[in-house]
Amino acid sequence: MKAAGIVVEYNPFHNGHLHHARSAKESAGADILVAVMSGQFLQRGEPAFADKWRRTEMALANGVDLVIELPYVYATAQASDFARGSITLLEAIGCEAFCFGSEQGAIEPFLKSRQLLNKENLAYQQRIHEAVQSGISYPKAMNEAYQEVTGGQEGFADLTKPNNILGYHYIEAAERISSSMQPLTVQRIGANYHDPITEGLSIASATGIRKAFFEGGSLEELSAYLPAYSIEALQNFAKEYGRFGSWETFYPMLRFTILREKPENLRQFAEVTEGIEHLIYEAARKEQDFEAFIGRIKSKRFTRTRIQRMLTHIFTGFTWEMLKSFKQPSYLRLLGMTQAGRQYLNAQKKNISLPIISRAADLADNRMGKIDIQASSLYLLGLGSSNLKKEFTTPPIYFG
Repeated sequence: MKAAGIVVEYNPFHNGHLHHARSAKESAGADILVAVMSGQFLQRGEPAFADKWRRTEMALANGVDLVIELPYVYATAQASDFARGSITLLEAIGCEAFCFGSEQGAIEPFLKSRQLLNKENLAYQQRIHEAVQSGISYPKAMNEAYQEVTGGQEGFADLTKPNNILGYHYIEAAERISSSMQPLTVQRIGANYHDPITEGLSIASATGIRKAFFEGGSLEELSAYLPAYSIEALQNFAKEYGRFGSWETFYPMLRFTILREKPENLRQFAEVTEGIEHLIYEAARKEQDFEAFIGRIKSKRFTRTRIQRMLTHIFTGFTWEMLKSFKQPSYLRLLGMTQAGRQYLNAQKKNISLPIISRAADLADNRMGKIDIQASSLYLLGLGSSNLKKEFTTPPIYFG
């Protein structure tokens, strides 16, 4: 059985994701589709709209055969580390190809860009360092350095686009771990990453869908953009929790967590740097809603995404020391499978290079796993759940 891998968040699973899943399986000629999926917190430093179990159900109902959780350490990391964790897991579970959605739509420009940056790495890194020292954000510094290195020539990947950036880092990560997987990409169609919902289109961005919902739209009104099972899963989630995950929902707890600490204590948390702890503390002291709070902090140097990752780590208690102590994933946490996924695991178990974990209890002595469990408990608390043991009582979802 040939397996292809994808890296996802499904926040929530929409029609664009359905297109990606189907196209990935088809382009790889695969029998099995494996998704490495972020858990309760996401790469842009946000609580997930719905928990990882509901998003697993959405995936399994729409063409994915195995869902593996990307550990918190990587799920909330900058793009290069997010990609490294994800690609390592896909390699470990035996995928023969990985496929990402991109604005580029062709794999050759990514391979050409990787070849160039390997050759010009010293000059590229020096230009990034100089640009950051001038006071601009790291993503902008990377883009400026990249534009200088490519010299405006055609044929390279456009690394100003969010999915292209991640795609480049997937290829970089695969190269660095000497992966045997074939890299593939499919064209992102419909809305762009941050676009609002557009009438008449059946594909909207997850950002646009969440924005429309939080501005008063109902799940039923969003049904044109999501597969039927996604709507059903989200309706069940709403019945269980009465709310959806967002920083507005979690802000009272985040604010308490920040104000409980002295500003200098905030420096211990991952990604908090350059004195921003004072801004974070003062903003929490003055502002009662999240948008006003983050509006006081973001700047030319600190993007919203970077700040949100800091806030995620403060909220979960994830420190610089923890971040620096991990070099690679140490397990495959199974969230769900179809019948075909189960058959694949049974057939390939001798060839899978990391232990497959199906129970949270088996992570009790694993440092990386304990961070996942802690983050999940705090996510559930942020939703107002009374069942903080859900991590231990929820088995892998079987969709057959």
